[in-house]
Amino acid sequence: MTNTLAVVLGILIVLGIVVDVAIFGSGHMVYLGKKFYEFIEWLAFWR
Repeated sequence: MTNTLAVVLGILIVLGIVVDVAIFGSGHMVYLGKKFYEFIEWLAFWR
């Protein structure tokens, strides 16, 4: 992956999050953050 592609993907992800929070609010982002943290902990178990 080139640096340019990584920057473009990063900008698209951040832009998607900003639009999502602007339209639907931030309540579900907290829920998804907690679930993502649990998923990372689960993955660490299998390491």
